[in-house]
Amino acid sequence: MQVICLSGGTFVGGEELAVQLANKLGYACLSREQLAEIATEEGIPVGKLEMAITRQSSFGERLAPEREHYLAFITTQLCDRSMNEGLVYHGRTGHLVMSGISHVLRVRVITAEERRIRSAMQRLGIDRKKARRYIEEVDDDWRRWTHSLHGVSWEDNANYDLTVNLDHLSVENAAAGLTAIAQLPDFQVTPASEKAVFDLRLAAHCRLALARDDRTFRAAFKVRADSGVVTVSYLPHDAGRAGAVEAVVSGVDGVRQVRCTMATTNILWVQEEFEPASDSFRDVAEIATKWNAAVELVRLAAQRETVSRNGEQSGAENPVPPVRRRVGSAGYDGGIEDDVEEPSEDGGVTPTIEELARLGRSGGGRVVAGGVQGLLASIDRSIPYSLVVLGEVFGDRGQAAKIRMKRELQSILSDHIRAPVVAVEELKQQYLFGKRDVFRACALLAAVVILFLGVFSHQRQVLDFLMGEWWADSSLGHLMAAGVVVVVVPMVAFLYGSFSKIVLKLIKIE
Repeated sequence: MQVICLSGGTFVGGEELAVQLANKLGYACLSREQLAEIATEEGIPVGKLEMAITRQSSFGERLAPEREHYLAFITTQLCDRSMNEGLVYHGRTGHLVMSGISHVLRVRVITAEERRIRSAMQRLGIDRKKARRYIEEVDDDWRRWTHSLHGVSWEDNANYDLTVNLDHLSVENAAAGLTAIAQLPDFQVTPASEKAVFDLRLAAHCRLALARDDRTFRAAFKVRADSGVVTVSYLPHDAGRAGAVEAVVSGVDGVRQVRCTMATTNILWVQEEFEPASDSFRDVAEIATKWNAAVELVRLAAQRETVSRNGEQSGAENPVPPVRRRVGSAGYDGGIEDDVEEPSEDGGVTPTIEELARLGRSGGGRVVAGGVQGLLASIDRSIPYSLVVLGEVFGDRGQAAKIRMKRELQSILSDHIRAPVVAVEELKQQYLFGKRDVFRACALLAAVVILFLGVFSHQRQVLDFLMGEWWADSSLGHLMAAGVVVVVVPMVAFLYGSFSKIVLKLIKIE
């Protein structure tokens, strides 16, 4: 069912808007405070988490397992509730928890600062100065909370579908407007978005099971799910706990297969079509093996494939229907009709993941539609990527448009992910040793040897030049000597560094 996430600062009126909107749509209304209370009953120390994260305490690192437990719990709650009924959620980061789900309407609620101050004064019974300081401190705390849990800015408008300013609209009119927007085709449930919710829900339930089990509680796991196939990646120091992963995860309803990958880092590979027998796959797999990295696949669906359930062009969803399966309680199928057919094609994601799993490098995979914004929304910013590989995308466009759009996407990904973004055709040149590197290494080595031999075989002349013996104490001579040093030293460093980089590529050390 449809989900509407409202996010706003303290005393902006978001709670009143959420209640009215839920009443108009006939949806359930849920607040962050209600979820925090349920999480506390679950045994999650929400208060300690908030204090550690917002106050930037070192205690926060010791609460890392509890933080993962909390995120998994909140995700399961939102997914479980939204699969049974329409939901209006009022909190701070619900739109980030359910990122990448197209039928989630993400709304930021704002209002004038003066109105917020007056509300704080009335509700808290404090003076104007204290009210302003209180609002500023709470907003700062939530900025840190959002960045710590999701790696993004709470106030970044790119994370929302629209912004509602309650300083210009009454709550009643804002609710009426959002009711109309919620009926738009862009925010309706489709087979692909149902599948995305199922996958997100299944991964969260698996992560929650790992957090609840004594054998795996303290380990740092990253979990992905795709059509019942669950991929769990973990760090080498958690290898001792990894033996219990399959036993714990296999008991979760909906899991068909469990794959475990030990990795110290992650590589994100974005492409429209994947092929395990391709040269690009071999290059990515070789780099992943060198770096002990898990490779996460994202298939960016072409525009021609983004059709809705009724077959009309929508431009916002991937038409690949989900596999029929049981979800949650007995008899519930996630809202997927019995006449939905099995998918026949997923752009090579499944065989590529299987081959990566055989190599021990699988980080899971998924299909994303909705263009660049859909791609950005689907990326988990909490995962520490070391490399982003951008393959063939925008294949339905002309050559000139494809080149331009790919460059723009590469630039956008560089702005949003703290990792190098490299085109797949540049991988071999930048990270793998090839025939061209042999000639480059020989040329660089020859240049370095010539420079060093020249300097060390003419040490007296070099010293006389630098000390000004050739220039009879001329100030111009000293400037020339300094200029030569400024030019030659960086040149030698560049030549030697480039040669060393090629040697490290040869011996597979980065």
